[in-house]
Amino acid sequence: MRIDKRELLLYAITDGSENLPEKIEKAIKGGVTIVQIREKGIGFSEYVKKIKASAEVCHAYGVKLIVNDDYKSALEGGADGVHLGQNDEDIGKVRKIVGENFVIGATAKTVEQAVKAQNEGADYLGAGAVFPSPTKKNAIRITADDLKNITSAVNIPCVAIGGITGERVSELKNCGVSGIAVVSAIFSANDIEASARELLKIASDTFLQ
Repeated sequence: MRIDKRELLLYAITDGSENLPEKIEKAIKGGVTIVQIREKGIGFSEYVKKIKASAEVCHAYGVKLIVNDDYKSALEGGADGVHLGQNDEDIGKVRKIVGENFVIGATAKTVEQAVKAQNEGADYLGAGAVFPSPTKKNAIRITADDLKNITSAVNIPCVAIGGITGERVSELKNCGVSGIAVVSAIFSANDIEASARELLKIASDTFLQ
């Protein structure tokens, strides 16, 4: 097992802000269980540098670091895995390159996409957007029933993503997900550590009961 579903309880995705290692450390101290670094529009060497700095922080606390989209940068930077969207590299192809110990996450908005990702070697799914998302305004929405159908169709764990706030987590209680993935609710907060701590409690009360 390359990833345990409990590691997906509170999945923090970075927002491209400055002082990333410092913010990641605050999030982890608040209880974040896994981190994804997502950077757009930067070169390979700069991305690798950010990944290395972020991985150093994550690994000091025993937390996995996942890289959005770019498995080459993830490998070079010492990350633990990559998350692939529907328009990214083929999961089966990436699995052959990265080997068996590297985590691969995949985005799924339909049952068909979810089953395909699992069959090709994905370790977990990110499903959404479950609510309107401030970071991806054009993201395709999925309903609670869609989410239930996706989680019921696969054996790998699934994390819900998209516009999730503490107040909305309860709406996902019976959808079969292992946790929540958030961007703004943590990294746009005035107090990152406190926000993460509050979300962890809510997620624990919702999904671990």
